[in-house]
Amino acid sequence: MGYLPQDRPPFGALVTLGLQHVLTMFPATVLVAILTGFDVGVTLFGSGLATIVALLGSGMRIPLYYGSSFSYIGAVVAVVGAEWGGLRVAQGGIVATAVISVLAGFLIRWVGKEALDRVLPPMVTGSVAIVIGVSLATTALGQAADHWGVSIFTLLMTVLFSVYLRGRGFISMVPILLGAVSGYLLAVALGVVSFEVVAQADWLRVPAFSTPIFKWQAIAAIAPIAIATIPESTAHLYQIGLYVDRLAEDLGRPPLRIQRLIGLNLILDGIGDAINGLLGGCAGTNYGENNSLMAITRNYSCPVLVAAGAIAILLSFVGKLGALIQTLPTAVTGGMAIYLFGVIALQGVALIQSEEVDLFDARQLAIGAVILIVGIGGSMLEGGAIPIVIPWLGPAFADGLPAIATAAVLGMLLNLIFLLVPPREVTPQS
Repeated sequence: MGYLPQDRPPFGALVTLGLQHVLTMFPATVLVAILTGFDVGVTLFGSGLATIVALLGSGMRIPLYYGSSFSYIGAVVAVVGAEWGGLRVAQGGIVATAVISVLAGFLIRWVGKEALDRVLPPMVTGSVAIVIGVSLATTALGQAADHWGVSIFTLLMTVLFSVYLRGRGFISMVPILLGAVSGYLLAVALGVVSFEVVAQADWLRVPAFSTPIFKWQAIAAIAPIAIATIPESTAHLYQIGLYVDRLAEDLGRPPLRIQRLIGLNLILDGIGDAINGLLGGCAGTNYGENNSLMAITRNYSCPVLVAAGAIAILLSFVGKLGALIQTLPTAVTGGMAIYLFGVIALQGVALIQSEEVDLFDARQLAIGAVILIVGIGGSMLEGGAIPIVIPWLGPAFADGLPAIATAAVLGMLLNLIFLLVPPREVTPQS
């Protein structure tokens, strides 16, 4: 049982599987909006629209969901709080990130995937994926700590549904949804859930759309972060491409090799950022959480992701529906996050393994070791930043260098050194 990108499930399954994607992306996307001060409704609308546009733009070939990115929080908050700044000024910086992503995408399409693989080899992208998953461990446990009983029950039920329902038809494709419902029902029984926000919410609401204001300070502070997120986006595409081709093999169908579309993927990333920046939402990225969901359920259907985007847009206008999903306790999302974030990390391991990276090669060991320690160690520090302040980088980096982006850049630089100055080949002595 499984769906490849072009496969379209029956309507009922389409909506149910789409809702599961929305539940998976919802906590992180809304949290980014809350932390940056953007309107939650606009953020949901932008997320859904960016996802649908990207899916259509890829010809329904790239099964990724686009949500708000944590990578931009520090820069956006700095711009919003500046004397010359504000939310609309930050929107201008977000639109500028779109330009960088689009240009990078066209550059990669021009030089070819083979050239990109030399700059971003599997050891870099796989290690970055591991760092992303492991660095989110504290976030998952922090959410779970809101009510350990509910979170552990949610985690256990999600895992049991994922393992023991495998191969049992459609129900095997909704373990995350079943786990969330199980945890939610327990939370309701324990009195953890409050429905007051649902009662107060309007049935219909119009998201607070706003237009951007362009200032060079905001562009200089926010736009460069797009360069650092390229390895993350690349890693996500390579991961999901690996699993899609494995499912195609299991189903006796030809491999799709969507890894070749990395240039197009970055262009679509940029278009998604432009949509959010023009409407009043935060910069986004394709979500590793939803990648994990697809890997667990073997559901890579692009029509399902279109349904998820449509549901997100609907939620931005239907106040009570959005409020009802907001009643999902933090402990429930924490229980799911422990599983989903762990799968993100293991997908990075799978990528390195599938590409047969030689872990006895000193170059590969050096690249992976630096990325893992700098990325994971830096993420454990306050604000997820390495406390090295470089004044000329601007207010976005006033608290230090973002750990994951820094780790990715260091890995790329090490790889570049090894390309420009190849080490002497050593042959075994007979």
